[in-house]
Amino acid sequence: METIRENLAAVHAVMEEACKKVGRDPKEVTLLAVSKTKPMELLKEAYEAGERSFGENYVQELTEKIKETEEDPPYTALSGISWHMIGHLQRNKVKYIVDKVDMIHSVDSLRLAEQIEHDAEKKGVIANILLEVNIAGEESKWGFTAAEGKEAALSVAKDLPHVRVRGFMTSAPYTEDPESNRVHFRNLKALFDETAKLLAAEGAPDAAAFDTLSMGMTGDYRVAIEEGATIVRVGTGIFGARDYSH
Repeated sequence: METIRENLAAVHAVMEEACKKVGRDPKEVTLLAVSKTKPMELLKEAYEAGERSFGENYVQELTEKIKETEEDPPYTALSGISWHMIGHLQRNKVKYIVDKVDMIHSVDSLRLAEQIEHDAEKKGVIANILLEVNIAGEESKWGFTAAEGKEAALSVAKDLPHVRVRGFMTSAPYTEDPESNRVHFRNLKALFDETAKLLAAEGAPDAAAFDTLSMGMTGDYRVAIEEGATIVRVGTGIFGARDYSH
């Protein structure tokens, strides 16, 4: 059975190949290890193999893991972790994580962004967020439409001083053929570029900080990198299949 260290090495090799194919610097792309439902023992293995960026989907699990790295040996040795909230976030849960994560990927409404502003101001922090765009128009997915995403980014940048909009995130359709998602990644990159120009033209605060495109998961991250992803979210490819039985 392959180890997490071997899996991480394989993922990084694919990332480097994808960057080389399109002339990108591999340093431009961050691997986010999606550790949802995985025990701390496995997260520790990934950490010891060099991984420092971890993504969680559930607020309770995220806060418990952060607490373990702060209070519970042997996990207190896991210093310098960059925690990311990547799952659907309810407004009443924002206060639990707004000052504990480096980025919230899944901001799918202006109401949620406004709640993040409220809680970030109370905690005295600036919250880095990505706006979730349902670029493929799937009925089962959360997120802004492409047209809404651009305007939402401008609104957040101009009106919410404790929220820094860093870019866009999407979850592409599940598919056996990663090439079928290329069009969605390409469309989101185009929207990202248009929005960056809009923010700069409008003189939006922190326009230069609009620099992040979170797209691509275990099945299609190679294609996502080729189309401009700066963060890829890989779980199964690192930790193996998830167990949802408990």
